[in-house]
Amino acid sequence: MSIEHYENFPVASWLCPKHLRPAVAGIYHFARTADDLADEGEASTAERQAALQHYRADLLAVAAGQAPSARWATAVFTPLRAVLDQYQLPVALLNDLICAFEQDLQKKEYRDRAELLDYCSRSANPVGRLLLHLYGVHEPLALRRSDAICSSLQLINFWQDFSRDGPIGRVYAPQTDLARHGLSGSDLLACRDSTPARAMIKDLCDWAEQLMREGAPLVFQIPGRAGWELRLVVQGGLRILAKIRAMDYASLIHRPALARLDAPALLWGALLMKQRSEPTMNTQREESL
Repeated sequence: MSIEHYENFPVASWLCPKHLRPAVAGIYHFARTADDLADEGEASTAERQAALQHYRADLLAVAAGQAPSARWATAVFTPLRAVLDQYQLPVALLNDLICAFEQDLQKKEYRDRAELLDYCSRSANPVGRLLLHLYGVHEPLALRRSDAICSSLQLINFWQDFSRDGPIGRVYAPQTDLARHGLSGSDLLACRDSTPARAMIKDLCDWAEQLMREGAPLVFQIPGRAGWELRLVVQGGLRILAKIRAMDYASLIHRPALARLDAPALLWGALLMKQRSEPTMNTQREESL
């Protein structure tokens, strides 16, 4: 299973401890359904906003011990209530995800990198923090590293999805980066490939990789199989960056994606990660595969 905005996250995989899989699946279904309300189907923006407001009301009702509406009770909120009760999940983090989906309906461009990271703090970082909560990891350093990994994954997803986001009117490259390379939002909306566009995408990929490397030592703070799952998450993000580099940063016109054939490279990268350093990514090897 995967979430559209977090498609490089493995969710409830065989590496996840068996007793936590229902909780992870409950979080997944909550986020997946909210994402669908914001993006799927033919509803108007106003109808999507209203649906997300009702969805939030059901979340708050369940958190207060009350019954949710029938619309999402079976698929989402009845299982989620059990997770909330058992693990005392921070409801604010779940609400942050709804806020991010609402923001997608209202905001189509971002002024600078700080503003985009602020969006990531609601669209991606809550996922990592919720998972850390399930694992009983609460140290401030671990939370900061989790935020760095999750924000990086979100950014990588943006750079991977230029060819999808442009046609639906979304520009996730910051305006300051566009201006520095002599570009405008209309260039991205039209998926207009050019030398300046590729130079900007290179800068953006370097930024995302730096964030990933800042967060990667978290894999050594997570015990057992979950730590290995996180290694693969990190390597998955780095692998997408390697694919963007291999296509000479032409992700405005080509969308890279992970496939089964990438599994050996992911496993090898996970094995090579060392506690004293950032994640290993042999760029020359990655780009030759």
